[in-house]
Amino acid sequence: MLLRITLFVVVVVIIVLLVPRLISGSRAAAPGVGSAAPDFTLPSQESASVRLKDFRGSWVVLYFYPKDQTPGCTREAHNFQADQSKYSARHAVVLGVSVDSVDSHKKFCAKEGLNFKLLADRDGEVSGAYGSLTNLGVVKFAKRNSFLIDPSGKVAKTYTGVDPARHSEEVLAALDQMQKR
Repeated sequence: MLLRITLFVVVVVIIVLLVPRLISGSRAAAPGVGSAAPDFTLPSQESASVRLKDFRGSWVVLYFYPKDQTPGCTREAHNFQADQSKYSARHAVVLGVSVDSVDSHKKFCAKEGLNFKLLADRDGEVSGAYGSLTNLGVVKFAKRNSFLIDPSGKVAKTYTGVDPARHSEEVLAALDQMQKR
């Protein structure tokens, strides 16, 4: 009986001490509106390195999503793809980020007919810098958050927990509003 109680106490202590550390990646703060967008370099589905600073002078829609080829992520990507001409007309580029591999992004783009850049954040560093990483220890994935970055490289608007079905039109409306200023 004493052995069971001791074992139970040890398990509880381990859970109390380790679980917060395992999910600590999900607590990082997202950059606020008006702050400089954290710069990064990540590989795209074309295996080419993409740097955020290379898009200075253009608006950037930086969207984080959990997983290639899942229903919500596919719908969100399709909507961004369908609206590519609208983004071009507004001098904006769309960059998708997940912790999936370059190969996974290649397959996703080929299967779904996507021609904007999907970036592979394998270690979750960029997702973490944008407060968009869920780290459960064994499994990491990006939260469905987006950042509208202005041509000077500052965060103009943040979106957390977005609805993939209507997010692209939401971002386009925000771009219209901000570009009228």
